[in-house]
Order: sequence, then structure tokens, then C-alpha cells
Amino acid sequence: MLSLQPMFEVLFNNIRQKIQITEKEEEICRSLFIPKKLRKRQYLLQQGDISKYTAFVEKGLLRAYTIDDKGSELILQFAPEDWWIGDMYSSVTGEPSESNIDALEDSELLLLTNEAREELLRQAPIFERFFRLLLQNSFIALQKRLKGNIIQTAEEKYKNFITLYPNIAQRVPQHSIASYLGITPESLSRIRKQMAER
Repeated sequence: MLSLQPMFEVLFNNIRQKIQITEKEEEICRSLFIPKKLRKRQYLLQQGDISKYTAFVEKGLLRAYTIDDKGSELILQFAPEDWWIGDMYSSVTGEPSESNIDALEDSELLLLTNEAREELLRQAPIFERFFRLLLQNSFIALQKRLKGNIIQTAEEKYKNFITLYPNIAQRVPQHSIASYLGITPESLSRIRKQMAER
């Protein structure tokens, strides 16, 4: 059985960074979010399935990725503690996901179904602002990443990665970071060596 109180405190701290919520609104959250444990390598979402959840990571580390036509993994996102992850396109359109989401470590999550999110918005309208800010921040991050992929050097991409995910470099294999950055593991190894020597 998951320890629910600490898990919800992490969630509430995340929410309070954007909006103020009452005890009643906390209780509504407790009734609508679903605690879930994932073992390392276990899927939250598989390519071809319709996304049913948005997940908040209380503990552990997840990644979203797709497989290209050569069978290589292309990592789209990492989600460590205190991050949200999901496939918004599949959730909104009801179309099968083109992504996989799995656990890189044993993880503890709080899941919010699409229906539960609508109920949360109905019962606690302040969450309209919360999800708007979450979406806005995600869009800004996506724009920055897209721009970076076009104009930044491999080293600049890696420096941005370390800023965005300060504790991930020690938790995931080098080839996964290289995949996220869109460079070869050899290039990443060279960059890390050069940075260490400076």
C-alpha cells in the first residue's frame, strides 16, 4: 500500500507554486488522483494505446520516447520527481499514442484521468488557472527545445540539458541523454570530456 499523505504533499507543493488551494480543494484532489507504483521498465503508456492519464511523478524517473523506422529510441522527455508527464495529443484527440512512457527507476505516481481532470475543474475552478499555467510552461519549454535543436551547438544543448535536468545525468545511461539531445553517444562523450578538462 502506498503512503498517500507524503505523496499528496509533494503534489500540493507543486500546485502551490502556481496557485493557492484550500483544504477542501486538497480533499477533492485526494478523491480524484489515483496512486500508482511502476517498477523499473514498466510502461505507463505504450505506442498504439490511447492515453488515459496525466501523471505526476512523486518519486522515481520516467521517460517518454518513440521508436524510429530503424528501431532506435528517440527520447522526447524525462520526468523526474515533481514533474508531470503524459501524451496530450492522444488524450485530447482520442487517437492512439505515437509514444511510449515507461519507468527508468522504480517510481510512485499520482494519475489523473481525463474524466477526473474535468471533474476537478468542475468542483475546483481554480485548477483552470493551474492547468493553463502548466500548459503555458510546457509550450515555452517545447519552443525553447525546438529552437535549440535548430541553432545550438551540441555542447550548448548539453549545457541546457544539465540546467533543465540537474540530477538526471547520473541517473540515466549516456546513450539516453544523447538520444534526447539528438547527438551520438560518442559526441556526448567528447563534450563531457572537454567540459571536465576546462
